[in-house]
Amino acid sequence: MSQPKLFRIIDRAVQDYGLIQNGDRILVGASGGKDSTALIEYFAQRKAQKREDFDFAALHVATEIAPPFNEELLKLFESWNVPLQVIEVKVLERLKEGKKMNCWWCSTQRRTELNNFAIANGFNKIALGHHLDDILETLLMNALNRGELSTMPPKLKYNKYPVTVIRPLCMADVNTIIAHANEHHYISATCTCNYQENSARKDARKRLADLTQNNAAEKQRLFMALRNVRLDYLTYPDSELEKFRGFYDNCTGFDQK
Repeated sequence: MSQPKLFRIIDRAVQDYGLIQNGDRILVGASGGKDSTALIEYFAQRKAQKREDFDFAALHVATEIAPPFNEELLKLFESWNVPLQVIEVKVLERLKEGKKMNCWWCSTQRRTELNNFAIANGFNKIALGHHLDDILETLLMNALNRGELSTMPPKLKYNKYPVTVIRPLCMADVNTIIAHANEHHYISATCTCNYQENSARKDARKRLADLTQNNAAEKQRLFMALRNVRLDYLTYPDSELEKFRGFYDNCTGFDQK
């Protein structure tokens, strides 16, 4: 039986960026949404196929402002032989005085808990469910709002911690993930808290749709442009070009082809 389309796309990302290797212990962030659920299904299938000798576990970081993990989704995880561990964090209590609660703060706190759990339990990698659209939207947000050419790389090794973040969905556009989720009848939960306010992300999503007409092939080419940077044809100061070139050559996320 052939691999689902989504899994073939993930296979390519895993191969191109060396995301899964023998001996890996990978912690997958399980939000309850379609992206992380598809990623967990992929890991379960790949482990069953024994293509590498690796282990993985799923972790859900629950907060007081989000609904509990869906029971039907838990049963789906069990059918894949994937146990789910849940830890709780009080994001509102951690909010600094005078600061406003927002999605960025919540995600930062949950990411911190993933990182701490991974280190404490001997995981060397954390797998996140960011997909192609997320990466390109972040690229546009950083370029247009901050004047900075950067985004979320498929593979990022922390300097201060013995953990590497991987994003196996980096080549999969959101519509492919939605189609896969619908076909496999995922019970997909989304955050419905009262603190959601990310106009920059919504604006970037619209800009990306306008730029690519939501065409998956055009999104792929924009992603590939990040791997095909012509440094000599950028408006980078000569005095800083070699420094930038050295940084780019050592980058594990978008290696130059």
